[in-house]
Amino acid sequence: MRRAIYPGSFDPITNGHLDVLQRAAGIFDRLIIAVARDNAKQSLFSVDERVELIRCATAEISGIEVVPFEGLLVNFARQNQACALVRGLRAVSDFEFEFQLALMNRKLEPNLETLFLMPREEYTYISSRLVKEICRLGGHVEQFVPPNVATALRNKLQS
Repeated sequence: MRRAIYPGSFDPITNGHLDVLQRAAGIFDRLIIAVARDNAKQSLFSVDERVELIRCATAEISGIEVVPFEGLLVNFARQNQACALVRGLRAVSDFEFEFQLALMNRKLEPNLETLFLMPREEYTYISSRLVKEICRLGGHVEQFVPPNVATALRNKLQS
């Protein structure tokens, strides 16, 4: 069974993330969405909330597991017998950081590949940070995130 991990903070998950994970799920037998517990960012949603939002948004996609994780990603990959990491690239500006990260992960675990997937064109400008800002300022985010996430954002930011 070929397993891959799609790691991230997913604060919150966007339609761009969903596009990448749906295509990755078609490539691998099992795709583990690893929600970072100890990221350096100040998260709007707790890790448990993010896991639940993703589980709800991906309920119709087979072969997916959503779990929180902390610590070194290569260790998590070893524990889950993953052969690859999936990373989304929106723009050239993402590439330098992602390339450096992929090379470091390869150094730490030579048997772990990194697969870069680009979201469809209509999602390349979407980021979790921008979606939160739009919602915080009273804008509509339904076109950028799954319905359950739009509701959760409104409840958190517009109350």
